[in-house]
Amino acid sequence: MNEPANSKVVLTAAWIAPIGRPPIRDGAIFFADGKIAAVGSRKSLKDEMTDAAVVDAGNAVILPGLVNAHTHLELSDIQRGKPPARFVDWIIDLMNQPTPPGGIETGIRQCLRFGVTAVGDITSQPAVTRMVLANSPLRGVSYGEVRAMAQRRGFLEPRLEQSRGGPARPGSVAIGISPHAPYSIESTGYQRCLEVAKENHLPLATHLAETADEATFLADHSGPFRELWSTLNAWDQQVPKSTGGPIRFADSIGLLDYPTLLAHVNYCDDDEMKQLAAGKASVVYCPRTHEFFGHPPHRWRELLARGINVAVGTDSCASSPDLNLVDDLRLLHRLAPEVDASRIWEMATTRAARAIQCSGIGALEPGFAADAVVFRTGSDQPLNEILENAVLPSSVWIGGDRQ
Repeated sequence: MNEPANSKVVLTAAWIAPIGRPPIRDGAIFFADGKIAAVGSRKSLKDEMTDAAVVDAGNAVILPGLVNAHTHLELSDIQRGKPPARFVDWIIDLMNQPTPPGGIETGIRQCLRFGVTAVGDITSQPAVTRMVLANSPLRGVSYGEVRAMAQRRGFLEPRLEQSRGGPARPGSVAIGISPHAPYSIESTGYQRCLEVAKENHLPLATHLAETADEATFLADHSGPFRELWSTLNAWDQQVPKSTGGPIRFADSIGLLDYPTLLAHVNYCDDDEMKQLAAGKASVVYCPRTHEFFGHPPHRWRELLARGINVAVGTDSCASSPDLNLVDDLRLLHRLAPEVDASRIWEMATTRAARAIQCSGIGALEPGFAADAVVFRTGSDQPLNEILENAVLPSSVWIGGDRQ
């Protein structure tokens, strides 16, 4: 439960990590009316803000509230099993499981426990999910999922309409659209979703290049995804083909010219990286889910080096142990210890906020939302220490209120 709100709070700690600039020793943040009003030294802010309540986090580091750029909250009560032989087998198993009704609430509780204050959430039931999100403290984007292919292409307009329905929370929870993936929605469906997103200035997200089988399916309608459609007994011969793989497909229909969130991008060649670098899309890498399915090493460092915005997400609890976003950052740190810790934290803060098109979150700067997560630390390198130890947040703040 939230503690009683105080319109003015000075939160102090041994370290402040604003993100985008060096950490501040013996620092403080001044929250006023849900926003960050000032960031500076502990002494100066305590002396200046005499009418504010002072909360001392002690030997700790204060970071911006974390942003999970790709998840499926409604699947949070589904536990992942053993790694499947094929990705399609996992999809079929997931389709055959009932979705427990309390998953959204479970996911929200996990987010708050692990220091996540904003999400890029994909939902197949927007009216239900958005009602719960609108009544939670979380911020972010609720992307309504759209699937429409083969004998189910007639579902496009009803599902697109559904994707935009349900309550939002202006200024905190925005509505977005998610054409699902190249094996579940046709090019005309993608283009229609993109058209609606542009007309209404809505965030757009899709799963792309998640498996190597997408390229085969797009090129000649063969492979495991064709088997999936046979299982559904819903295939027809009107589905268009596209050679060159999913990233070139996305480029050909204009997705890369919009700030689209591309979840996964586990398979990407050099020429495709050039296409991504020339566009406006962001990539969201889900390290523990990537490891679960046994994909080849992700090229996230090369994508970053080319100037592509890369963020981190957990994906769902059906493919990740939980929604502990910091554990995904810890895996990155183990895989690439040479990458500066501050760069890794950017992928769950400033870069993630950009990926979901949410301004004013993801950093501790004046004018930003008063969202913060506090971790205990005894090190002079607190950002590294958290990545190297399985520590949970000691407190989480959203809009200047402790959760």
